[in-house]
Amino acid sequence: MTPLVLASASPARLETLRRAGVEPEVIVSGVDETEVLAATPGQLASSLAQMKCRAVAVDHPDRLVLGCDSVLEFDGEPLGKPHDPRVARERWRAMRGNAGVLHTGHCVRLGDDEVVRSVATRVHFAYVTDDEIDAYVATGEPLQVAGAFTIDGLGGAFISRIEGDHHNVTGLSLPVLRDMLHDFDIVWTDLWSVR
Repeated sequence: MTPLVLASASPARLETLRRAGVEPEVIVSGVDETEVLAATPGQLASSLAQMKCRAVAVDHPDRLVLGCDSVLEFDGEPLGKPHDPRVARERWRAMRGNAGVLHTGHCVRLGDDEVVRSVATRVHFAYVTDDEIDAYVATGEPLQVAGAFTIDGLGGAFISRIEGDHHNVTGLSLPVLRDMLHDFDIVWTDLWSVR
């Protein structure tokens, strides 16, 4: 079986795969995400996923490489990682009590064959107080994740509901990945490291 390589530094993506029985090798792509432009947030997420996947696959043409990237669409604008506490605080003040769409691009490559898909999940944010926002931002968690939130960490209590694939909100849609693997004639259960 061709082993899976995850071209992402995301602990949430790695944990999602591990909980699904897949133990990938992690090789971080190191691509510069800041200069990529696209017509829509979904296309941006797919382009970034493709860049990450290709950057790793070029040195590992005999491996099955998965690249992913997530972008939150809020009020029609794409929001990536805020990096700065002030930016994260401003985003949360705008997002609270509202909803956004998290787009995650997925790119799988093996040799010269490549499949790219994007998944969208609507995320509803609770009406959190300024004190809750300040406490959350002070943890540092929202600074390094798309849209300034997690659902599988400290931010989970601030998500009131989602519409769509819940795995996608952690940055990796398992059902979509399983379908993508069919294009390579790979059966999902063959990736399981736990039998």
